[in-house]
Amino acid sequence: MEQPDYFIGIAQQALWILSLAAAPILIPALLAGLVLGMIQAATSINEATLSFVPKLIVVAICLALFGGAILMLIADFTQDIFARIPELTR
Repeated sequence: MEQPDYFIGIAQQALWILSLAAAPILIPALLAGLVLGMIQAATSINEATLSFVPKLIVVAICLALFGGAILMLIADFTQDIFARIPELTR
């Protein structure tokens, strides 16, 4: 087994897991910010808490809905990495 290719594969897998874990939180927050920004632009209300609090609520709801799946995804990846350690010591 060639070590550089192995570690590049691990890094690619880690980036994919990271994007899968972050997407269920970041995409709804982005959409909420976009909608709230359009509402603020249309009504000329420039209050900072008006955009912060709803985005915070959206992120909290997304964490409540998808938090378990995200944790399982990261835990499975971690177990896979630890299971591969004996291959590296040969």
